[in-house]
Amino acid sequence: MQAPLYQVDAFAAAPFTGNPAAVVLLDSFLDDETLQAIAEENSLSETAFLVPLPPGGAADYALRWLTPVNEVDLCGHATLASAHVVLRHLWPGRRFVTFSTRSGILRVDANGDLLTVALPVREPRPAPVSDELC
Repeated sequence: MQAPLYQVDAFAAAPFTGNPAAVVLLDSFLDDETLQAIAEENSLSETAFLVPLPPGGAADYALRWLTPVNEVDLCGHATLASAHVVLRHLWPGRRFVTFSTRSGILRVDANGDLLTVALPVREPRPAPVSDELC
């Protein structure tokens, strides 16, 4: 199987700076073990997996983020990297893209070279006290 893979440096003005993320384009999600193996092979803090959704729905793509060791609920820089791939390479000239994620629907807007995303807010909650923290 072959799938397009992009490596994007988020928060960067020059190559080899910023925060790198891999973006893999799929027709449908592979099994979890295969996704995890791909993320481990990429050896970046996050690998984003994008699957297009049917037109007219709540989002344009389903988006999942995996680190080399597990799946995470939210990743800002890999979301921006995914939006960069969609808005600069797949749909150039489009002004926004929406993603369906574990954290809900995320919208990324393009304004020239600037991409912005509003991330969900989670209410703070107390953390258990541990002797390891003291």
